[in-house]
Amino acid sequence: MVTVAPQVERVQRKVVRVLTGTQILGSAAVTIGLAISTLIAASLSGSDAVGGLAQTAAVAGAALLALPGARLAQRRGRRPALILGYGMGALGAVIAAVAVGAGVWPVLLVGLLLFGGASSANYAARYAATDLADPQRRARELSRVVWAAMIGAIIGPNLADPAGRLAVFLGLPVGVGPFLLAAIVLCAAVLVIQFGLRPDPLVVVRSTRPVESPHCSGGGGTPGGLKIWGSLGPMARLALVGVMLCHTAMVGLMSMTPVHMNHAGSSLRVVGVVISLHVAAMYAASPLFGWMADRLGRVPVLAIGASLVVAASGIAGMAPSHDAPQLAAGLALLGFGWSAGLVSGSALLTESVRVEDRPAAQGLSDLVMNVGGAVGGAVSGIVVTAWSYAALGLIVGFTALPLLVVCLFASLRKPVR
Repeated sequence: MVTVAPQVERVQRKVVRVLTGTQILGSAAVTIGLAISTLIAASLSGSDAVGGLAQTAAVAGAALLALPGARLAQRRGRRPALILGYGMGALGAVIAAVAVGAGVWPVLLVGLLLFGGASSANYAARYAATDLADPQRRARELSRVVWAAMIGAIIGPNLADPAGRLAVFLGLPVGVGPFLLAAIVLCAAVLVIQFGLRPDPLVVVRSTRPVESPHCSGGGGTPGGLKIWGSLGPMARLALVGVMLCHTAMVGLMSMTPVHMNHAGSSLRVVGVVISLHVAAMYAASPLFGWMADRLGRVPVLAIGASLVVAASGIAGMAPSHDAPQLAAGLALLGFGWSAGLVSGSALLTESVRVEDRPAAQGLSDLVMNVGGAVGGAVSGIVVTAWSYAALGLIVGFTALPLLVVCLFASLRKPVR
Protein backbone atom coordinates (compact mmCIF):
# COMPACT_ATOMS: atom_id res chain seq x y z
CA MET A 1 0.00 0.00 0.00
CA VAL A 2 1.30 3.43 -0.94
CA THR A 3 1.75 5.85 1.94
CA VAL A 4 1.57 9.57 1.42
CA ALA A 5 4.11 11.70 3.27
CA PRO A 6 2.68 14.66 5.22
CA GLN A 7 4.63 17.14 3.09
CA VAL A 8 3.18 15.59 -0.05
CA GLU A 9 -0.31 15.91 1.42
CA ARG A 10 0.29 19.61 2.04
CA VAL A 11 1.50 20.13 -1.51
CA GLN A 12 -1.52 18.23 -2.83
CA ARG A 13 -3.95 20.43 -0.91
CA LYS A 14 -2.27 23.50 -2.37
CA VAL A 15 -2.29 22.02 -5.87
CA VAL A 16 -6.03 21.30 -5.72
CA ARG A 17 -6.77 24.82 -4.44
CA VAL A 18 -4.78 26.38 -7.28
CA LEU A 19 -6.33 24.12 -9.92
CA THR A 20 -9.83 24.79 -8.58
CA GLY A 21 -9.24 28.54 -8.89
CA THR A 22 -7.83 28.34 -12.39
CA GLN A 23 -10.62 25.97 -13.44
CA ILE A 24 -13.16 28.63 -12.46
CA LEU A 25 -11.21 31.28 -14.39
CA GLY A 26 -10.67 29.06 -17.40
CA SER A 27 -14.25 27.82 -17.71
CA ALA A 28 -15.58 31.36 -17.21
CA ALA A 29 -13.34 32.65 -20.01
CA VAL A 30 -14.30 29.82 -22.35
CA THR A 31 -18.03 30.32 -21.81
CA ILE A 32 -17.70 34.10 -22.20
CA GLY A 33 -16.21 33.59 -25.66
CA LEU A 34 -18.34 30.67 -26.81
CA ALA A 35 -21.55 32.33 -25.65
CA ILE A 36 -21.29 34.85 -28.47
CA SER A 37 -18.91 33.27 -31.00
CA THR A 38 -21.57 31.53 -33.10
CA LEU A 39 -23.74 34.63 -33.37
CA ILE A 40 -20.81 36.91 -34.21
CA ALA A 41 -19.37 34.53 -36.82
CA ALA A 42 -22.78 34.21 -38.48
CA SER A 43 -23.30 37.99 -38.37
CA LEU A 44 -19.89 38.82 -39.85
CA SER A 45 -20.13 36.22 -42.62
CA GLY A 46 -23.86 36.36 -43.30
CA SER A 47 -23.92 32.55 -43.15
CA ASP A 48 -25.33 30.23 -40.46
CA ALA A 49 -22.91 27.55 -41.67
CA VAL A 50 -19.93 29.75 -40.78
CA GLY A 51 -21.62 30.38 -37.43
CA GLY A 52 -21.54 26.64 -36.79
CA LEU A 53 -17.85 26.55 -37.71
CA ALA A 54 -17.12 28.88 -34.77
CA GLN A 55 -17.87 26.14 -32.20
CA THR A 56 -16.09 23.56 -34.35
CA ALA A 57 -12.96 25.72 -34.52
CA ALA A 58 -12.79 26.00 -30.73
CA VAL A 59 -13.24 22.23 -30.28
CA ALA A 60 -10.64 21.52 -32.96
CA GLY A 61 -8.22 23.87 -31.21
CA ALA A 62 -8.64 21.98 -27.94
CA ALA A 63 -7.93 18.72 -29.76
CA LEU A 64 -4.88 20.08 -31.58
CA LEU A 65 -3.35 21.41 -28.35
CA ALA A 66 -3.90 18.18 -26.40
CA LEU A 67 -0.82 16.28 -27.59
CA PRO A 68 1.65 19.22 -27.65
CA GLY A 69 0.53 20.08 -24.13
CA ALA A 70 1.00 16.46 -23.06
CA ARG A 71 4.51 16.33 -24.56
CA LEU A 72 5.45 19.53 -22.76
CA ALA A 73 4.10 18.14 -19.47
CA GLN A 74 6.07 14.96 -20.01
CA ARG A 75 9.31 16.88 -20.49
CA ARG A 76 8.92 19.78 -18.06
CA GLY A 77 5.88 19.24 -15.84
CA ARG A 78 2.27 20.39 -15.51
CA ARG A 79 2.93 24.09 -14.98
CA PRO A 80 4.46 24.85 -18.43
CA ALA A 81 1.79 22.77 -20.14
CA LEU A 82 -1.10 24.56 -18.44
CA ILE A 83 0.51 27.94 -19.10
CA LEU A 84 0.78 26.99 -22.79
CA GLY A 85 -2.92 26.13 -22.97
CA TYR A 86 -4.21 29.20 -21.13
CA GLY A 87 -1.68 31.43 -22.91
CA MET A 88 -2.74 30.21 -26.35
CA GLY A 89 -6.35 30.73 -25.31
CA ALA A 90 -5.62 34.33 -24.30
CA LEU A 91 -3.81 34.97 -27.60
CA GLY A 92 -6.72 33.49 -29.50
CA ALA A 93 -9.19 35.70 -27.64
CA VAL A 94 -7.16 38.82 -28.56
CA ILE A 95 -7.04 37.75 -32.23
CA ALA A 96 -10.80 37.12 -32.14
CA ALA A 97 -11.38 40.59 -30.68
CA VAL A 98 -9.27 42.18 -33.43
CA ALA A 99 -11.12 40.16 -36.07
CA VAL A 100 -14.50 41.31 -34.74
CA GLY A 101 -13.30 44.91 -34.73
CA ALA A 102 -12.09 44.59 -38.31
CA GLY A 103 -15.11 42.57 -39.42
CA VAL A 104 -13.01 39.72 -40.87
CA TRP A 105 -14.64 36.37 -40.07
CA PRO A 106 -11.82 34.06 -41.34
CA VAL A 107 -9.45 35.67 -38.81
CA LEU A 108 -12.13 35.16 -36.15
CA LEU A 109 -12.07 31.42 -36.86
CA VAL A 110 -8.27 31.41 -36.52
CA GLY A 111 -8.61 33.16 -33.19
CA LEU A 112 -11.20 30.65 -32.01
CA LEU A 113 -8.91 27.80 -33.05
CA LEU A 114 -6.24 29.17 -30.70
CA PHE A 115 -8.91 30.00 -28.12
CA GLY A 116 -9.54 26.25 -27.87
CA GLY A 117 -6.25 26.03 -26.00
CA ALA A 118 -8.09 27.27 -22.90
CA SER A 119 -10.44 24.29 -23.06
CA SER A 120 -7.42 22.01 -23.52
CA ALA A 121 -5.87 23.42 -20.34
CA ASN A 122 -9.14 23.02 -18.45
CA TYR A 123 -9.30 19.34 -19.37
CA ALA A 124 -5.63 18.79 -18.50
CA ALA A 125 -6.09 20.42 -15.08
CA ARG A 126 -8.21 17.50 -13.84
CA TYR A 127 -5.28 15.16 -14.41
CA ALA A 128 -2.88 17.47 -12.60
CA ALA A 129 -5.07 17.02 -9.51
CA THR A 130 -4.34 13.27 -9.51
CA ASP A 131 -0.54 13.40 -9.63
CA LEU A 132 0.00 13.58 -5.87
CA ALA A 133 -3.40 12.31 -4.74
CA ASP A 134 -3.71 9.37 -2.39
CA PRO A 135 -4.80 6.44 -4.60
CA GLN A 136 -7.80 5.93 -2.31
CA ARG A 137 -8.95 9.52 -2.96
CA ARG A 138 -7.76 10.03 -6.53
CA ALA A 139 -11.21 10.18 -8.14
CA ARG A 140 -12.50 12.58 -5.49
CA GLU A 141 -9.58 14.96 -5.97
CA LEU A 142 -10.13 14.90 -9.73
CA SER A 143 -13.86 15.47 -9.29
CA ARG A 144 -13.27 18.61 -7.20
CA VAL A 145 -11.55 20.27 -10.15
CA VAL A 146 -14.29 19.12 -12.54
CA TRP A 147 -16.94 20.50 -10.15
CA ALA A 148 -15.24 23.91 -10.06
CA ALA A 149 -15.88 24.28 -13.79
CA MET A 150 -19.58 24.62 -12.97
CA ILE A 151 -18.94 27.92 -11.19
CA GLY A 152 -17.14 29.37 -14.19
CA ALA A 153 -19.78 28.02 -16.58
CA ILE A 154 -22.46 29.87 -14.60
CA ILE A 155 -20.50 33.12 -14.29
CA GLY A 156 -19.07 33.33 -17.81
CA PRO A 157 -22.18 33.77 -20.00
CA ASN A 158 -23.54 36.38 -17.60
CA LEU A 159 -20.41 38.51 -18.13
CA ALA A 160 -20.69 38.59 -21.91
CA ASP A 161 -23.46 41.21 -22.01
CA PRO A 162 -21.82 43.71 -19.59
CA ALA A 163 -18.53 43.32 -21.46
CA GLY A 164 -20.30 44.01 -24.75
CA ARG A 165 -22.02 47.11 -23.38
CA LEU A 166 -18.69 48.39 -22.06
CA ALA A 167 -17.15 47.92 -25.51
CA VAL A 168 -19.98 49.94 -27.09
CA PHE A 169 -19.47 52.67 -24.48
CA LEU A 170 -15.80 52.82 -25.52
CA GLY A 171 -16.77 53.09 -29.19
CA LEU A 172 -15.94 49.47 -30.13
CA PRO A 173 -18.15 46.82 -31.73
CA VAL A 174 -20.20 44.93 -29.15
CA GLY A 175 -18.49 41.60 -29.88
CA VAL A 176 -15.04 42.94 -29.00
CA GLY A 177 -15.81 43.27 -25.29
CA PRO A 178 -16.47 39.61 -24.42
CA PHE A 179 -13.34 38.40 -26.19
CA LEU A 180 -11.13 41.02 -24.52
CA LEU A 181 -12.60 40.11 -21.14
CA ALA A 182 -11.92 36.42 -21.87
CA ALA A 183 -8.31 37.29 -22.70
CA ILE A 184 -7.90 39.17 -19.40
CA VAL A 185 -9.39 36.29 -17.41
CA LEU A 186 -7.11 33.78 -19.14
CA CYS A 187 -4.07 35.96 -18.43
CA ALA A 188 -5.10 35.86 -14.77
CA ALA A 189 -5.22 32.06 -14.99
CA VAL A 190 -1.69 32.06 -16.43
CA LEU A 191 -0.43 34.14 -13.51
CA VAL A 192 -2.13 31.91 -10.95
CA ILE A 193 -0.54 28.81 -12.49
CA GLN A 194 2.87 30.46 -12.83
CA PHE A 195 3.11 31.60 -9.23
CA GLY A 196 0.71 29.23 -7.47
CA LEU A 197 1.47 25.80 -8.91
CA ARG A 198 4.79 25.46 -7.12
CA PRO A 199 6.14 22.86 -6.70
CA ASP A 200 4.97 21.23 -9.89
CA PRO A 201 2.91 18.13 -8.91
CA LEU A 202 4.11 15.94 -11.79
CA VAL A 203 7.75 16.74 -11.02
CA VAL A 204 7.17 15.94 -7.35
CA VAL A 205 5.45 12.61 -8.01
CA ARG A 206 8.26 11.46 -10.27
CA SER A 207 10.74 12.02 -7.47
CA THR A 208 8.68 10.78 -4.53
CA ARG A 209 6.34 8.04 -5.75
CA PRO A 210 7.69 6.21 -8.80
CA VAL A 211 5.34 3.31 -7.99
CA GLU A 212 3.72 1.12 -10.65
CA SER A 213 -0.01 0.47 -10.53
CA PRO A 214 -0.92 -3.23 -10.75
CA HIS A 215 -2.79 -2.46 -13.97
CA CYS A 216 -0.02 -0.42 -15.56
CA SER A 217 1.26 -1.27 -18.97
CA GLY A 218 4.91 -2.01 -18.77
CA GLY A 219 8.20 -2.19 -20.48
CA GLY A 220 10.22 0.04 -22.71
CA GLY A 221 10.44 3.76 -23.03
CA THR A 222 7.64 6.25 -23.24
CA PRO A 223 6.16 6.49 -26.74
CA GLY A 224 4.89 9.87 -27.79
CA GLY A 225 1.77 11.05 -29.56
CA LEU A 226 -0.62 8.46 -30.94
CA LYS A 227 1.99 5.72 -30.51
CA ILE A 228 1.16 5.57 -26.79
CA TRP A 229 -1.96 3.56 -27.70
CA GLY A 230 0.16 0.49 -28.52
CA SER A 231 1.68 0.44 -25.03
CA LEU A 232 -1.60 0.81 -23.14
CA GLY A 233 -3.00 -2.12 -21.17
CA PRO A 234 -6.64 -3.29 -21.32
CA MET A 235 -7.80 -1.12 -18.41
CA ALA A 236 -6.19 2.00 -19.83
CA ARG A 237 -7.80 1.38 -23.21
CA LEU A 238 -11.17 0.81 -21.58
CA ALA A 239 -10.82 4.08 -19.68
CA LEU A 240 -9.83 6.03 -22.78
CA VAL A 241 -12.65 4.61 -24.91
CA GLY A 242 -15.14 5.11 -22.07
CA VAL A 243 -14.32 8.80 -21.67
CA MET A 244 -14.48 9.32 -25.43
CA LEU A 245 -17.83 7.55 -25.86
CA CYS A 246 -19.52 9.36 -22.96
CA HIS A 247 -18.29 12.72 -24.26
CA THR A 248 -19.26 12.00 -27.87
CA ALA A 249 -22.74 10.88 -26.81
CA MET A 250 -23.18 13.95 -24.64
CA VAL A 251 -22.19 16.42 -27.36
CA GLY A 252 -24.17 14.66 -30.08
CA LEU A 253 -27.47 14.49 -28.19
CA MET A 254 -27.15 17.82 -26.40
CA SER A 255 -26.25 19.83 -29.49
CA MET A 256 -29.41 18.83 -31.37
CA THR A 257 -31.87 19.18 -28.48
CA PRO A 258 -32.40 22.95 -29.03
CA VAL A 259 -33.06 22.26 -32.72
CA HIS A 260 -35.56 19.53 -31.80
CA MET A 261 -37.33 21.86 -29.34
CA ASN A 262 -37.38 24.66 -31.89
CA HIS A 263 -39.56 22.50 -34.15
CA ALA A 264 -42.35 22.87 -31.60
CA GLY A 265 -41.77 26.60 -31.26
CA SER A 266 -40.26 26.41 -27.77
CA SER A 267 -39.08 29.78 -26.50
CA LEU A 268 -35.42 30.53 -25.93
CA ARG A 269 -36.18 30.72 -22.21
CA VAL A 270 -37.49 27.14 -22.14
CA VAL A 271 -34.59 25.88 -24.25
CA GLY A 272 -32.18 27.72 -21.96
CA VAL A 273 -33.68 26.08 -18.86
CA VAL A 274 -33.31 22.59 -20.37
CA ILE A 275 -29.69 23.18 -21.39
CA SER A 276 -28.89 24.82 -18.04
CA LEU A 277 -30.20 21.74 -16.20
CA HIS A 278 -28.03 19.58 -18.43
CA VAL A 279 -24.89 21.65 -17.74
CA ALA A 280 -25.62 21.70 -14.00
CA ALA A 281 -25.96 17.91 -14.00
CA MET A 282 -22.62 17.56 -15.82
CA TYR A 283 -20.66 19.25 -13.05
CA ALA A 284 -22.73 19.29 -9.86
CA ALA A 285 -22.71 15.52 -9.35
CA SER A 286 -19.00 15.02 -10.06
CA PRO A 287 -18.01 14.88 -6.34
CA LEU A 288 -20.62 12.14 -5.82
CA PHE A 289 -19.26 10.10 -8.72
CA GLY A 290 -15.72 10.71 -7.47
CA TRP A 291 -16.67 9.32 -4.06
CA MET A 292 -18.39 6.35 -5.70
CA ALA A 293 -15.38 5.64 -7.91
CA ASP A 294 -13.09 5.60 -4.87
CA ARG A 295 -15.44 3.39 -2.85
CA LEU A 296 -16.99 1.08 -5.45
CA GLY A 297 -14.22 1.06 -8.05
CA ARG A 298 -13.52 2.87 -11.31
CA VAL A 299 -15.01 0.31 -13.69
CA PRO A 300 -18.38 -0.08 -11.91
CA VAL A 301 -18.86 3.70 -11.98
CA LEU A 302 -17.85 3.76 -15.65
CA ALA A 303 -20.61 1.18 -16.16
CA ILE A 304 -23.01 3.47 -14.31
CA GLY A 305 -22.03 6.30 -16.64
CA ALA A 306 -22.69 4.14 -19.72
CA SER A 307 -26.07 3.01 -18.33
CA LEU A 308 -27.06 6.62 -17.66
CA VAL A 309 -26.16 7.56 -21.23
CA VAL A 310 -28.28 4.67 -22.55
CA ALA A 311 -31.21 5.68 -20.33
CA ALA A 312 -30.84 9.35 -21.27
CA SER A 313 -30.84 8.60 -25.00
CA GLY A 314 -34.03 6.60 -24.63
CA ILE A 315 -35.86 9.18 -22.52
CA ALA A 316 -34.79 12.17 -24.60
CA GLY A 317 -35.09 10.38 -27.94
CA MET A 318 -38.69 9.35 -27.27
CA ALA A 319 -39.71 12.83 -26.13
CA PRO A 320 -41.89 14.88 -28.46
CA SER A 321 -40.38 18.22 -29.40
CA HIS A 322 -42.94 20.06 -27.23
CA ASP A 323 -42.33 17.93 -24.10
CA ALA A 324 -39.76 20.09 -22.30
CA PRO A 325 -40.00 18.20 -18.95
CA GLN A 326 -39.14 14.85 -20.56
CA LEU A 327 -36.33 16.40 -22.57
CA ALA A 328 -35.00 18.07 -19.42
CA ALA A 329 -35.05 14.73 -17.58
CA GLY A 330 -33.22 13.04 -20.44
CA LEU A 331 -30.61 15.79 -20.72
CA ALA A 332 -30.06 15.78 -16.95
CA LEU A 333 -29.41 12.03 -17.02
CA LEU A 334 -27.09 12.61 -19.97
CA GLY A 335 -25.13 15.13 -17.89
CA PHE A 336 -24.88 12.65 -15.02
CA GLY A 337 -23.66 9.95 -17.41
CA TRP A 338 -20.99 12.26 -18.81
CA SER A 339 -19.83 13.14 -15.30
CA ALA A 340 -19.64 9.52 -14.14
CA GLY A 341 -17.77 8.50 -17.29
CA LEU A 342 -15.32 11.40 -17.20
CA VAL A 343 -14.46 11.13 -13.50
CA SER A 344 -14.17 7.35 -13.27
CA GLY A 345 -12.55 6.94 -16.68
CA SER A 346 -9.96 9.66 -16.03
CA ALA A 347 -9.05 8.15 -12.65
CA LEU A 348 -8.79 4.66 -14.16
CA LEU A 349 -6.59 5.88 -17.01
CA THR A 350 -4.27 7.71 -14.62
CA GLU A 351 -3.59 4.68 -12.44
CA SER A 352 -3.45 2.21 -15.34
CA VAL A 353 -0.25 3.61 -16.82
CA ARG A 354 3.20 4.25 -15.44
CA VAL A 355 3.96 7.65 -13.94
CA GLU A 356 6.25 8.56 -16.82
CA ASP A 357 3.56 7.58 -19.36
CA ARG A 358 0.71 9.51 -17.75
CA PRO A 359 0.99 12.80 -19.69
CA ALA A 360 1.11 11.02 -23.05
CA ALA A 361 -1.86 8.78 -22.23
CA GLN A 362 -3.83 11.67 -20.77
CA GLY A 363 -3.08 13.84 -23.79
CA LEU A 364 -4.29 11.07 -26.08
CA SER A 365 -7.46 10.81 -24.00
CA ASP A 366 -8.18 14.53 -24.37
CA LEU A 367 -7.42 14.35 -28.09
CA VAL A 368 -9.85 11.52 -28.81
CA MET A 369 -12.43 13.06 -26.47
CA ASN A 370 -12.41 16.37 -28.35
CA VAL A 371 -12.32 14.69 -31.76
CA GLY A 372 -15.21 12.50 -30.65
CA GLY A 373 -17.13 15.59 -29.55
CA ALA A 374 -16.54 17.31 -32.87
CA VAL A 375 -17.57 14.21 -34.82
CA GLY A 376 -20.57 13.68 -32.56
CA GLY A 377 -21.78 17.22 -33.10
CA ALA A 378 -21.37 16.99 -36.88
CA VAL A 379 -22.88 13.52 -37.28
CA SER A 380 -25.83 14.32 -35.03
CA GLY A 381 -26.87 17.14 -37.34
CA ILE A 382 -26.72 14.80 -40.33
CA VAL A 383 -28.77 12.13 -38.52
CA VAL A 384 -31.49 14.56 -37.45
CA THR A 385 -31.64 16.11 -40.92
CA ALA A 386 -31.79 12.75 -42.70
CA TRP A 387 -34.00 10.92 -40.19
CA SER A 388 -35.11 12.37 -36.85
CA TYR A 389 -34.13 13.27 -33.30
CA ALA A 390 -35.59 9.93 -32.19
CA ALA A 391 -33.19 8.15 -34.55
CA LEU A 392 -30.32 10.08 -33.01
CA GLY A 393 -31.38 8.93 -29.53
CA LEU A 394 -31.50 5.33 -30.76
CA ILE A 395 -28.03 5.55 -32.30
CA VAL A 396 -26.53 7.16 -29.19
CA GLY A 397 -28.05 4.50 -26.95
CA PHE A 398 -26.79 1.60 -29.06
CA THR A 399 -23.33 3.23 -29.26
CA ALA A 400 -23.05 3.27 -25.45
CA LEU A 401 -24.35 -0.28 -24.96
CA PRO A 402 -21.04 -2.09 -25.78
CA LEU A 403 -19.24 0.06 -23.18
CA LEU A 404 -21.84 -0.92 -20.59
CA VAL A 405 -21.50 -4.63 -21.41
CA VAL A 406 -17.69 -4.57 -21.33
CA CYS A 407 -17.67 -2.71 -18.00
CA LEU A 408 -20.14 -5.13 -16.46
CA PHE A 409 -18.10 -8.16 -17.54
CA ALA A 410 -14.88 -6.52 -16.30
CA SER A 411 -16.51 -5.77 -12.92
CA LEU A 412 -17.79 -9.33 -12.52
CA ARG A 413 -14.58 -11.01 -13.64
CA LYS A 414 -12.35 -9.46 -10.97
CA PRO A 415 -12.35 -6.45 -8.66
CA VAL A 416 -10.87 -3.54 -10.57
CA ARG A 417 -10.40 -0.09 -9.09
